[in-house]
Amino acid sequence: MILHGIETAARWELEALQLERLRVTAERVYARVPFYRQRFEECGVKPEDIRTLEDVRKLPFTTKRDLRDHYPFGLLAVDLSQCVRVHASSGTSGKPTVVAYTKKDIEHWADIVARAIVIAGGKPGDVIHNAYGYGLFTGGLGLHYGSERLGAVTVPVSGGNTDRQVMIIEDFQPTVICATPSYVLNIAERMKELGKDPRQTSLKYGIFGAEPWSEEMRRTLEETFDMKACDIYGLSEVIGPGVAMECHEAQNGLHIAEDHFLVEVIDPNTLEPVAEGEEGELVFTSLMKEAFPVIRYRTGDIASVTRERCACGRTTARMSRVKGRVDDMIIIRGVNVFPSEIEHHLLRVSELAPHYQLHRLRNGHLEAVELHAEVTEQFYGEIGGKLQGEAVDRLIHRIQALLKTHCLISIDVHLHPPKTLPRSEGKAVRVVDRRGQEHAV
Repeated sequence: MILHGIETAARWELEALQLERLRVTAERVYARVPFYRQRFEECGVKPEDIRTLEDVRKLPFTTKRDLRDHYPFGLLAVDLSQCVRVHASSGTSGKPTVVAYTKKDIEHWADIVARAIVIAGGKPGDVIHNAYGYGLFTGGLGLHYGSERLGAVTVPVSGGNTDRQVMIIEDFQPTVICATPSYVLNIAERMKELGKDPRQTSLKYGIFGAEPWSEEMRRTLEETFDMKACDIYGLSEVIGPGVAMECHEAQNGLHIAEDHFLVEVIDPNTLEPVAEGEEGELVFTSLMKEAFPVIRYRTGDIASVTRERCACGRTTARMSRVKGRVDDMIIIRGVNVFPSEIEHHLLRVSELAPHYQLHRLRNGHLEAVELHAEVTEQFYGEIGGKLQGEAVDRLIHRIQALLKTHCLISIDVHLHPPKTLPRSEGKAVRVVDRRGQEHAV
């Protein structure tokens, strides 16, 4: 096991480093970013007021709306000519959020991701199959540069063209695969269609992220490929992938790169900090970024944080698996639930394939949600290729009872034949908004 020195530092050493870097970052944005200078003054705070890490709470929050309001380069702390790269979100709900990097930012990011790959089980000389999308999305290039920095053999296959993915995995013999968990399940399904056994590949470790996924999804991935499946976390506004990584030894929380990021967990309603170990909204302050530093960025992601030493020996804070995003939460007959919570229980039903969608509808003045799930080929064959009859009714009632017991929701369930729901070549679409399409079939 390769450990970076900072990952085993005493808490006081790490927190002293964070405080020093927090002060420098606060001075940087106050001097160079008019938006932050104005916000600091509105809060009645100056950089010199930061004397302890707890003083970060005196600083203003940053939101995605702030980034969009200053599109594209209004929050840069350097002139654009000093940057070497920009990335951006998809912008599906309006203008994208744009982030920029100096040469030093790119180097730091590569270091962070290299460390993350090691935490997940990778090592120099490994062949790493990178199936994250390349382009404005930070996933592909983030893992690419980290893999190269580690000294691994990087295969920049990107997403899509699943038959080619299968061929390269078979021919290049990678030991690590990086992708969204939903797309790797798509690859496994195609392998089986081609008469190949995913458990017989060379893959030993998977680095999966860019979408919320459950412990049951982990079990499915590990059993399907006979490998360790580890969670990576990041978001472009903070830097990209590598903000936190789950270790392959314990698989019990994601180690945050605390020398680069200061984490808080707040109640998304009151904006007050929650106790350690309690769930809330993750908030990150960057500590080393030059081009696009962020102060108390509200991620919208729900998780908890612990600072207990991990079984792997690392002392850095660990965040739990992301339960979901604040804006992804669905209200079903008055009960709040995240898609990942539903997924956790769906994947325990042996008759169901790991492919599902939640459809949001409007029933009169009320909102309704339908669950659409695929059955396995085995079950489909056993019932004679028709989704009707007592066996199907029993399965639907069992799914409804399971979700009622564990998620406290009552939901309409619609079963589909194998391989009929849309497949992911990137981030899975788990929630489909059909409100306003009441008459759609």
